[in-house]
Amino acid sequence: MTKPDRSAFSPLSYPAYRIIWISTLFANLGSLIQNVGAGWMMTSLTASHDMIALVQASTTLPIMLLAIPAGAMADNYDRRKVMLVSQSFMALVSAALAAAAWAGVLTPWSLLCFTFLLGLGTALHLPSWQASVRDLVPREELASAVTLNAMSFNMMRSLGPAIGGLVVAWSGPSAAFAINAVSYLALIWALWVWKRPVEEKNLPGERLGSAIAVGLRYVLLSPNLIRIMTRGFIFGIAAVVLLALLPAVTRDLLSASAEVYGILLGAFGVGAIFGALASPKLRQHYQIETIIAGSFVAFALGVTLLGLSHSVATAIPGLMIAGLAWVMALSLFNVSAQLATPRWVVGRVIAIYQTATFGGMAFGSWLWGAVSEVWGPVVALLLAALFMLGGALWGRFFPMPEFSEVDLDPANSFHAPALRLNLKARSGPIMVMLDWEIPAERTEEFLKEMSERRRVRLRDGARQWSLMRDLENPDIWVEAYHVPTWDEYIRHNQRRTRNDAVNFERLLALHKGPGRPVVHRMIERRAVTSHDDLPIIERPKTL
Repeated sequence: MTKPDRSAFSPLSYPAYRIIWISTLFANLGSLIQNVGAGWMMTSLTASHDMIALVQASTTLPIMLLAIPAGAMADNYDRRKVMLVSQSFMALVSAALAAAAWAGVLTPWSLLCFTFLLGLGTALHLPSWQASVRDLVPREELASAVTLNAMSFNMMRSLGPAIGGLVVAWSGPSAAFAINAVSYLALIWALWVWKRPVEEKNLPGERLGSAIAVGLRYVLLSPNLIRIMTRGFIFGIAAVVLLALLPAVTRDLLSASAEVYGILLGAFGVGAIFGALASPKLRQHYQIETIIAGSFVAFALGVTLLGLSHSVATAIPGLMIAGLAWVMALSLFNVSAQLATPRWVVGRVIAIYQTATFGGMAFGSWLWGAVSEVWGPVVALLLAALFMLGGALWGRFFPMPEFSEVDLDPANSFHAPALRLNLKARSGPIMVMLDWEIPAERTEEFLKEMSERRRVRLRDGARQWSLMRDLENPDIWVEAYHVPTWDEYIRHNQRRTRNDAVNFERLLALHKGPGRPVVHRMIERRAVTSHDDLPIIERPKTL
């Protein structure tokens, strides 16, 4: 059982968060109106279920492709500026899409190109925005803020599609695209006036390729994050069937119009609002895995009801159930990932989570579109429901972790040593060795703690970690690892969290040598030359 959450609305007491949240409402409204326009425009351009489903895939696929580089940018650049660029880009693309639709020059493939570009903007924006939530509210408000963000989107989901359906019916898709272009302006203004605290950094930013590799390594060496992301991927594959095929279901099964399509999406949004409101209460009384498994089962039920429906009246309850399950699952995935991640890598972790989830959605959009093309949308919906039930069963073997209570704030215990060699930031490679003296009777305890230390070292950027034991004096152990450069060594140590420091303190308690373990920091030479390119720094003489 988790600790009680605060009010779902308490983050709105923070002015900067409140302004951006309200502005995001308008941006979400415009995006959802645009989605209705794009989906319905495709049905007017082609009768192919594959192409209709690809509208959703073209929006989610860029998130899978660009999210991880965008996450690295979120961790290394000013997130406010990254969001400003992405929002401005999407406003321009939406304006161009509106002009093309108004001129009547859109084709199925050009429409997919425009929605793909909008997906690129979203991919760039999302990691910076979600990582910025912790810049806007304190840690104890994070769960409520993430849920409130989901509620924001789904409040507009309950209105946007219905409004979008009316706009498309009365004025055509070009009007929907134009409204979306204008909707970005409020958020652009809010980001422009936000005075984000600037973190002082004593190291240059990581190179993009290195930053991506570090983020991937961090996730791969974090078992809890692996479980969260695997579950998100499974959920994404099955859950996207509803959004991908709803235009075809509306047109072919229900024989309905664009207005009804908007109403059905609105019902999904209403259910999601109920899910956002219920989530804090459920977290007080149930474990995360119980809520997630229940969300999988509920979504399967909602999709089944939709697949078996032959009227709007019977389709709406299924969509509301699915919407409720959608927001509860995705918000819990997001919060769990953020609370299991320290600040220095949170943008990349969120991006990798989004890649997993939206990658599943992109694959699912193609998969269920292909199934629908051959056997019809009913079969696709029912198969997706079965897949979703399999996702619930998955949790019996690989349950979701509970919200992390560990302290992931920086330990701030590292102080750079006074060097005698004149190193530059890019000097390297650096080899580090620590001498441990461990009584023989405590060897098993030491090895257990060292196993965790190895994971933390590698997770935080060390390479070629090894543990050696002296053949002549078995109480002597040497821990060794490499880092590429001196600034990477500094960065590696600055990444240590307070929770990581607990492991080090336990190791110190096992060490019987005089004082702390001796640390040897060495620079390697891969070739021997007669010239010493690292002159010794003379220490000032004392009187």
